[in-house]
Amino acid sequence: MGRIFVRTAAFAIVLFCGMCPVFGATWKTLPGHVPKIVSNLTAEGLLPATNQLHLAIGLPLRDAAGLEDFLAQVSDPASANFRQYLTADEFTARFGPTVEDYAAVEKFARANGLTITGEHGNRLVLDVAGPAAAIENAFHLTLRTYRHPRENRNFFAPDSEPSVDAQLPIADVSGLDDFSRPHPKIHRASASAKVAPKSGSGAGGSYLGGDFRTAYVPGTALTGAGQMVGLFEFDGFYQSDIAAYENAAALPSVPVQTVLIDKVSGVPGFSGIDEGEDEVSLDIEMPIAMAPGLAKILVFEGSQQNDILNVMAASNQVRQLSCSWGWGGGPTTTTDNIFKEMDAQGQTFFNAAGDSGAFTVGATSIAGVDNTAMANSPASNPYITQVGGTRLTTDADGFWSSETVWNDGDDFATGGGVSSHYTIPSWQTNISMTANGGSTKLRNIPDVAMVARDILVYSEDGSSATFEGTSCAAPLWAAFMALVNEQAAATGSGPIGFANPALYAVGKNAAYANYFNDITA
Repeated sequence: MGRIFVRTAAFAIVLFCGMCPVFGATWKTLPGHVPKIVSNLTAEGLLPATNQLHLAIGLPLRDAAGLEDFLAQVSDPASANFRQYLTADEFTARFGPTVEDYAAVEKFARANGLTITGEHGNRLVLDVAGPAAAIENAFHLTLRTYRHPRENRNFFAPDSEPSVDAQLPIADVSGLDDFSRPHPKIHRASASAKVAPKSGSGAGGSYLGGDFRTAYVPGTALTGAGQMVGLFEFDGFYQSDIAAYENAAALPSVPVQTVLIDKVSGVPGFSGIDEGEDEVSLDIEMPIAMAPGLAKILVFEGSQQNDILNVMAASNQVRQLSCSWGWGGGPTTTTDNIFKEMDAQGQTFFNAAGDSGAFTVGATSIAGVDNTAMANSPASNPYITQVGGTRLTTDADGFWSSETVWNDGDDFATGGGVSSHYTIPSWQTNISMTANGGSTKLRNIPDVAMVARDILVYSEDGSSATFEGTSCAAPLWAAFMALVNEQAAATGSGPIGFANPALYAVGKNAAYANYFNDITA
């Protein structure tokens, strides 16, 4: 089997098997799997050989160039393919990995002692599990343990990039380290964070229920009828909290369906992540507040980001999707490909831009949006809509009065800046970057924004508190898009799909100020 790793207490010895059938094969290295911090740390030991790991193996697209061309056409009003979206099966037939490629990766996994735990219809991801020793042998690496430089725990990571036979159709592998755990972009408001009087109808003037519609879509009869919102989650929630929110805000009961992925329990707190359950409750309550007539909210809960995203893409009748979590490792090919599938299928994915203020320059900068050591992904991805946060002020009747950038002046402020990884998308090139200090060569974020503080949330099985974060803004935007697509359906039009090309076209329209408020203060 090529290179065989023999473990000792302190190091791994690499032996070459001259009689193996793959001797002399050409190998390819899969970059981006070793956290950069590892080069500055001393390993404390080896990950026990029997430790079970769960991996999501990503496969490359069949026709990447063809998909890029299709995405350009589907968002171009002058093209015959404008908003002629694909079904999930059509996407797989045209752009997904072949049946033969998927079978080859399954054969590779089984031959290396890994168990297949999940298959995906689009064949972009294969879920496997196995002991650390088998994973090391399969990917020709050693898994070591290190002391985390910022958290009170150890983490494991490979000491070299994985490599496989060059002919094997593998793009990347998720789950080879646990240096950066997912984190929710929600924060409990500090006692010093004063809420402006009469801002909202909730406790202390916080925003609740119909306040969002009064501020942003006053007088509309649209409720999101016939539309669904899908939520990306790493934790669970209490249905009783959602019912309490609806009762407190005098809102109808919206059906909420949980979709469990990666064999997670769905029990609130299963992730062990601080404020994880608060995040999920917030994410559900915001769409109910903005679009109280939604047909359904689907809550996709899992432990591997690409698994969750891929199941969301498979549910392509859910046109509005939202994520208020970040994860580490930086941009990956498979994550990009799943977002591209969503765009091809007419889905709109809104992502919270983050809460650490302006991104500093460079992939390795301490607050760089594409720093692989930070849990910022996918905050600079160009295939989704990035949502920043504002501080909203309403008048005594609850109508919009003004908005400023959400910046508490301490630890938290809306994320934004320039990507160090993605080039500027075509739909962003027509916007002047002079006044906003943006880049003419790289992706600029965020794209849009909405209120991100003074939000009343019901969570923790019977509690309520005021929260802040771009976490609030992303699901509100997803619900707003449900209103847009409800209106489109009523006029016989198809769904908007990936929103950015249309949003930036409006941005260049002479009537822009009739639709949007520039947040520059």
